Amino acid sequence: MLRYLAKRLAYYLLLLVVSIFLAYALSSASLNPRAYFEAKQPRPSAAAVDRQLTDLGINDRTPIVERFGHWSSDLVLHGDLGQSIHDTPINAEFGRRIWVSLRLMLVGSLLGMLLGVAAGAWGAVRQYRISDRALTIFSFVVLSTPVFLMALFLKNGAIALNQASGHQLINFTGYETPGLTGGFVAHLSDWSVHLLLPTLSLALGGLATYSRYQRGTMLDVLGSDYLRTAEAKGLTRRRALVKHGLRTAVIPMSTLFAYSFLGILTGATFTETIFGWHGMGEWFINAINENDTNAVVAVNLFAAVVVLASGFVADALHAALDPRVRH
Repeated sequence: MLRYLAKRLAYYLLLLVVSIFLAYALSSASLNPRAYFEAKQPRPSAAAVDRQLTDLGINDRTPIVERFGHWSSDLVLHGDLGQSIHDTPINAEFGRRIWVSLRLMLVGSLLGMLLGVAAGAWGAVRQYRISDRALTIFSFVVLSTPVFLMALFLKNGAIALNQASGHQLINFTGYETPGLTGGFVAHLSDWSVHLLLPTLSLALGGLATYSRYQRGTMLDVLGSDYLRTAEAKGLTRRRALVKHGLRTAVIPMSTLFAYSFLGILTGATFTETIFGWHGMGEWFINAINENDTNAVVAVNLFAAVVVLASGFVADALHAALDPRVRH
């Protein structure tokens, strides 16, 4: 198993290098930081613009391979992501925003996956009953609703609830209350309240998606020979389903989880904007609007690491669930 995981890790590291170079090349070709400086008033000279772009490492008149070489060497040797178009360190902004986004994405994605797997397996066991049909209708309604629209529905619902009660029951702006005093319990409670609606907007989509796939894979194993054999050897129906049926049906879900994480990242971009979370998604949109090449590359680096790390975790889960991979 360790040999298998070592090979997968080397493969993902190679993919990471390729994805970073492509992100750098596409960002450099698509964005125009020169226009940002030329639009300033009073307008700087061409030499001054060139000098500033060169200092930031984003001069479009320098060959892209040379620019990427300087940027990547600073990243590998010093962990330096460069300077933003405002001449501020990318590392500081990256470190501040990464935990905001990870807090939202990890909780939302894990909650959506766990609930989706449980709901899908339950729906398969109760195939065509009222509960299964209700879950199917719910899933298709959620799947047909864009993430940003779901977030707006939740936000408007919280506003209506707060107005009806006359109290601020649900906080939905930002990820914490500014100036909050108190100990760890008070801050944890505050984070949980602010996390509620953004997490729901992501988790509901995950629940709907995973439940559909899990229902299908679970139906495939319900009539399998090994499940009937397990029951014939004395296992109860419930224990046979959990120990043999669900374990087999979950294997394809581990791969699905890894490569649907990019969709969660995209959904988090809209969710952060709507709920005022100053995370990587909001930063990415602002960086594109400002032609901030280094900031765009930094967010793409974050996305690549998250997706490829999810792929590695999926491979580890696959190896743990399927003995054929281990041997």
